Amino acid sequence: MTRTLMLLRHAKSGWKDNSLRDFDRPLKKKGKQTAKLVGKLIAHSGYQPDIILSSPAKRAKKTAKLVKKHSHHNGPVHYVDAFYMAEPGDYIHSLRSLSDDIDSVMLVGHNPGMEDLLCLLEGKFSPLSTGALAILELELSHWSDFSSSTVSKLIQFIDPEKVDLQELEVKMAKASKDKDKVDKKE
Repeated sequence: MTRTLMLLRHAKSGWKDNSLRDFDRPLKKKGKQTAKLVGKLIAHSGYQPDIILSSPAKRAKKTAKLVKKHSHHNGPVHYVDAFYMAEPGDYIHSLRSLSDDIDSVMLVGHNPGMEDLLCLLEGKFSPLSTGALAILELELSHWSDFSSSTVSKLIQFIDPEKVDLQELEVKMAKASKDKDKVDKKE
């Protein structure tokens, strides 16, 4: 049986206000735009998560909320205290406690833990810039069996730092219009 794991690093956050704790840093304007677009990409990708598990840090929470809204995700979002500055083991522990009726999960978190988890699962280093999304297919029957050695395959990787986000949004809008035309003809 296969399951889907989506790893999303929070979108770009601001350092403008030095009086804020790291935990309370908000998203920058670019970060909000990226999170919205990642949500739209998820809506078009066919890889909708059943549940979103997110760090409770302000920038991760806002990323999760924007992605949820723009992906039309209708499942729950849970905030996991251990995800703030988590190590791969913290993510693995949370995944192992999921119910087997969940086929697809998105984790929203921080580096270096997210990159380290991806590296463990993919077997090579892939940098996760802010707002980057990695979608993995896992060979897994029960979440309780999930570990760093679970067989996984990277099936999609979106790095906002290497993509013209506005151009991508235009392409998605065109594809959506083309699909609507085909649907109307049928």
